[in-house]
Amino acid sequence: MSKNVLVLCTGNSCRSQMAHGYLEHFTQGRSVKIYSAGVETHGVNPKAIATMKEDEIDISNHTSNNIDEYFDIDFDFVMTVCDNAKERCPYFPTKAKKFHYNFPDPAKAKGTEEEINAEFRRVRELIKDYCEKFVNENLKDEK
Repeated sequence: MSKNVLVLCTGNSCRSQMAHGYLEHFTQGRSVKIYSAGVETHGVNPKAIATMKEDEIDISNHTSNNIDEYFDIDFDFVMTVCDNAKERCPYFPTKAKKFHYNFPDPAKAKGTEEEINAEFRRVRELIKDYCEKFVNENLKDEK
């Protein structure tokens, strides 16, 4: 039986997209379906796409989805990746185990192009480590 995982953020543009990419990567060959959504939709951030590509994860075909699109899916896990999404997530009936980590928003980084890119890479590594640990602790037995 397949497990359904939802990653939720504010705009489904950076952090949730990165987490979506890593969760798919770390669950390859397992019976797991990854979804990501926002309480709003802002489009997939081009810097998030470029930063993930540096780590050989392609999220260029991802779409920015609203949480409302997934009310009919029975999720096993819901992961919020920012405090704003946790606070604003509309209630929907689910037996899902909930996980939360407030990752910094790289889209709010200020400074030179290189400083902004460095912040995207820093947040990417935080998300990568978190997702790998999440899969190892919660989805390792899925076939």
